[in-house]
Amino acid sequence: MKAAVMYQKGELPQYVDFQEPIAQHNNEVLVTVKAVAIKHFDKGKATGKHYSSDVPKEGGHVIGGDGVCLLDNGTRVYGMGVSGMLAEKAVIEKDRIVKLPEGISDAAAAALANAVIGAAMGLRFKANVQAGDVVLINGATGFTGRVAVQIAKHYGAKKVVAIGRNQESLQDLLVLGADEIISLKQDDERFLAQLKNINAISPIDIIIDYLWGHTAEMILASLMGKGAFTQKTRFVSVGSMTGDLIQLSAANMRSVDLQLTGSGLGSWSKDEVRKLFSEILPEMFQLAADSKLKVKTMEVKLEDIADLWNLDVPDGQRLVVTI
Repeated sequence: MKAAVMYQKGELPQYVDFQEPIAQHNNEVLVTVKAVAIKHFDKGKATGKHYSSDVPKEGGHVIGGDGVCLLDNGTRVYGMGVSGMLAEKAVIEKDRIVKLPEGISDAAAAALANAVIGAAMGLRFKANVQAGDVVLINGATGFTGRVAVQIAKHYGAKKVVAIGRNQESLQDLLVLGADEIISLKQDDERFLAQLKNINAISPIDIIIDYLWGHTAEMILASLMGKGAFTQKTRFVSVGSMTGDLIQLSAANMRSVDLQLTGSGLGSWSKDEVRKLFSEILPEMFQLAADSKLKVKTMEVKLEDIADLWNLDVPDGQRLVVTI
């Protein structure tokens, strides 16, 4: 079969002939792959930069962790790969399959899944989002951030504040459900002033953060209290696009009712992961099929994998390999 294979960390994946995988356990099934999204997570795992990365396999390994595929009976599903997914064939886990509704394209489904995981899991299980909450999305102009804005509204958020750098994408978010936008292109003083003003008028209940780094420091600083009672704020770290470390003042932690947590591999319970496949993903795929959850994709071919691996994808879009 043809596949995208990584031989050494740091190199480009190669489009080559590779041995077809074999289902080795009762909970596994061989499928025909139709579409796979390329995410920062996939690149991090392939290059060894993500904390869940494995030691490189001798002889190379197929990359890609999930995608849209066909079962032997022709049923179209989203699945999590046991083997690498950027290939004509893959092995997936039977208990991590979601049947796809009519009306959603292969590319949209492949792109949407990881963004749902990066948005809904934090909102539901880490932040315990409730109807009427005020939600701030830091890094909202990226693909997952745009999905998070829409899901927050779907879950009943009274107000969604979107932070990002791309001004055009920020304006788009006002159409997708954001009530207020904050540009990262302004200086720190103005950024902090805008955050404090928003929090004073509509106290922030939930922060979903995809950037970490300096912007997270400023957001946390904007919440600092002065000894009076404060609003309980649930801060959920999902990504670290602008840096893996921050400086956090102890006074900042003590002066505000703050819950600081993370959402990612290893942080969810088995029951929460079961609900992801049985409830959350089916609901979100159906919303997309009904045009109530919107995504933008850029479709490319598997044979071009080496050329497109470092492709500069427009903000708010997801690169999807169709097979």
